[in-house]
Amino acid sequence: MSDPLATLASLIRSSSIQDHDEVLKIANAALKVSKTNLNAQHTRVVALLKLDRFDDALRAIAEGGQALEKECVLEKSYALYKTGQLQDARNTLTSSPSVKSSRAFRHLAAQIAYRAETFQDAASEYSRLASEPGGLPGEENDLKINSLAVNSQLEWNGLGHLVDAQHSQPSREDLEAFETAYNVACVYIARGDLLRASVLLKRARDLCEASEDLSDDEKAAELLPILVQHAYVFARLGQETEAAAVQKSIILSNIIEAPTRVVAQNNQVAIGTSERNPYLTQRLLESSTTLASKDKLFEYQASILRRNKYALELQAQKFRGVDESATKQIFATPDSVASRDIAGLGVLGAAAHTRLGIGNVALKKMLPILEKRPKDVGLLLAIVHLYLQMQRPGPALAVLETYLKRLEVATFPGHEDVRFAPGLIAVAVALYRLHGRQNSIRIELTKASAHWRLKSGQASTSLLRKAGIELLHSSNAEDLASAGANFENLVSKSENDATTIAGLIASFATSDYAKVEPYLENLTNVEKLVAGTNVLALIDAGVTSIPIRIPSGKKRVAESDLLREKAVKRRRKKRLPKNYEEGKLPDPERWLPLRDRSTYRPKGKKGRKRAQEATQGGVVKEEETLELVGGAGAVKVEKATGGQGGKKKKKGKK
Repeated sequence: MSDPLATLASLIRSSSIQDHDEVLKIANAALKVSKTNLNAQHTRVVALLKLDRFDDALRAIAEGGQALEKECVLEKSYALYKTGQLQDARNTLTSSPSVKSSRAFRHLAAQIAYRAETFQDAASEYSRLASEPGGLPGEENDLKINSLAVNSQLEWNGLGHLVDAQHSQPSREDLEAFETAYNVACVYIARGDLLRASVLLKRARDLCEASEDLSDDEKAAELLPILVQHAYVFARLGQETEAAAVQKSIILSNIIEAPTRVVAQNNQVAIGTSERNPYLTQRLLESSTTLASKDKLFEYQASILRRNKYALELQAQKFRGVDESATKQIFATPDSVASRDIAGLGVLGAAAHTRLGIGNVALKKMLPILEKRPKDVGLLLAIVHLYLQMQRPGPALAVLETYLKRLEVATFPGHEDVRFAPGLIAVAVALYRLHGRQNSIRIELTKASAHWRLKSGQASTSLLRKAGIELLHSSNAEDLASAGANFENLVSKSENDATTIAGLIASFATSDYAKVEPYLENLTNVEKLVAGTNVLALIDAGVTSIPIRIPSGKKRVAESDLLREKAVKRRRKKRLPKNYEEGKLPDPERWLPLRDRSTYRPKGKKGRKRAQEATQGGVVKEEETLELVGGAGAVKVEKATGGQGGKKKKKGKK
């Protein structure tokens, strides 16, 4: 019988070992001969990891003692990472002095950071690995795939401004492999560009099916996540037929990864749910989206599933439960009350509190609550939305301004970040622009820019850029200085952005030429920009002026404006009657009331009697004049007719 230790040594020296079960058997046999053989223990741990038996690998490391644990730092960290113990994996990894020098350790550290949702750390680690030489063959492609995955997560979490400018747009190389095409599609899904994402997912699917390096089973496994994402994109685009067709081609039992299977099950429930019983749909969703303790969804995925759950409960009329649960979660997360997910919970809580009401009925219930909840941004946005639906932008702006002033004196953690949240600033700017208040827009953008410039790691690139562009329209020196500070902040992060460079030059061109001189070469020459433009023809055509929108109000209009309106007022076209005939004279009595016309013939006995008394030929009544007593004057009365002494005949009893 051969020596197990010699056999194990020969297997380790071999470079083409594929049967990990055989390696595990030989390692166990070697350990029966020598339990303290460190090489055999290490081999057994690696074989268990290759067989995805991560709990057994952790148990084997614990049984091997401190010597084996010191030898298997990377293996232990990887096993902890795969079992969902991310903090323990990070602590184990950082306890080794070789973390900074080994590329394998740094790859694992980036993966742990990615799964722990500290995407900024993962992005910086992958960026350093890509910039340093010494990678293994094929490592460059893996780094590109993982970097794109990190970029998509940054976009989902509202940190898209941290994505490097040169990686914000896909290159031609990114579209040549199905993995990179799929990750680029995920980036566009996170940005909301669903049409482009759909095209990229179609390309990823075609590339995967045409791949010659994968077997049929591997192709089927790789296609499942692509199909799940494509069904989601079709549903978001409103293409229910295409979404249902893609979802029908997905076999849920074939999806190995539990989080992906949960997402696919959620899509299956969500597509076409309008025609289903909400109570049965709710039960089906709750039973199909349960995960094991080691499996975990990303927070943005969990938030979508949470919102779907609340939406079904609203359809099932569980209003009180949704209101209480949403409010509890809003106040339990003080650091992110202005995030998209927490704001969505506020909207759902408002819908539950008003029992899906709209209009003034809902506003009467929501306005008193807003004064007590300075953290509920979703409730505020729901109120503003209801006012705008009712075409009442004035009260909407008043509520928003009151809320912002209340935030300025609030005391909860991060209240200043909520006050100057890019979303709230965008709503305020839109309402100010609706009222024509340009000065208020610039004041609001100046304050928001000053706040976010102090937070270099959290500054919103889009807010600083938009604020800088808006402030450039002002002739005030302070506004121009604030715009220049914004563009300086943006240029320091990315010197390849032509928009920010142009804004920086426009801000300081007349005040500080030394700052803009290094960037002048980056701009396109004026001669190139106006090449082929007929300047004289443009001058002859004149300049089109955009009409300024004047806000409507209750103030009286000046008399000069009224006179101007009357002067330019068009005369109305004369209207003719329906039976008008040209050349025929109109009825001269057409302006008289009907009863005064000569053709009038009253109906009924009383009517004919009155007509006889009022027209020519009737009986003329005799009148006499009687003098009043005391010389008070005289009145005319009808003369009494004679007959039987003027006495009336008494009526008999009936």
